[in-house]
Amino acid sequence: DPFVESQVRAGVISYGLSSYGYDIRVADEFKVFTNINNTVIDPKAFDPRSFVDLKTPVCIVPPNSFALARTIEYFRIPRDVLTVCLGKSTYARCGIIVNVTPFEPEWEGHVTIEISNTTPLPAKIYANEGIAQVLFFESDEQCEVSYKDKAGKYQQQRGVTLPKISAGPDATGCRDAETIQGHGADSGRHGVRGRERPGHRRRPHRRRVVGVDGRRHPR
Repeated sequence: DPFVESQVRAGVISYGLSSYGYDIRVADEFKVFTNINNTVIDPKAFDPRSFVDLKTPVCIVPPNSFALARTIEYFRIPRDVLTVCLGKSTYARCGIIVNVTPFEPEWEGHVTIEISNTTPLPAKIYANEGIAQVLFFESDEQCEVSYKDKAGKYQQQRGVTLPKISAGPDATGCRDAETIQGHGADSGRHGVRGRERPGHRRRPHRRRVVGVDGRRHPR
């Protein structure tokens, strides 16, 4: 939300509904990396001074640097759906790489996007236009533990969100690093990788692609 029901292409980097996914737009809020304060990038103790905040229709990403941004769209992912996000070919052909991690079941919020300029030249990013494509995969059963269930730290995030580290224990109570958090290949009735729960038979895992239009497509 907001949802664009058809692909918009004329004079812009395309966005909106596509054949098997949705092309998301980047908003006009950016955090551009700077080394002016000579800080260290530490995901466990992130220093906000590492970025310069900009609100602009065109963001210039310095050579061999990156920026954080967010989508215009606010997502609400169903409990039986996982998404994968890939960059747009127009930007990829200019050496601009978009990195977004999967949207887990029952996650919701604005998507924080990492935009890397791999070239030795400054690069333009156009706000309110396409930046990446989201693909939706529907499972044949709901996950055992959703992102909402485990009180994920990025749940209902708004705006450009910087790295966080959870202050308390895992909301799922899991101690084993091999425990699946609800979206792995052995998720569902199998709480721990390679280990079946008593009374349940392993079933072949099927995936289906679900389009933004709600249609299911077997894989």
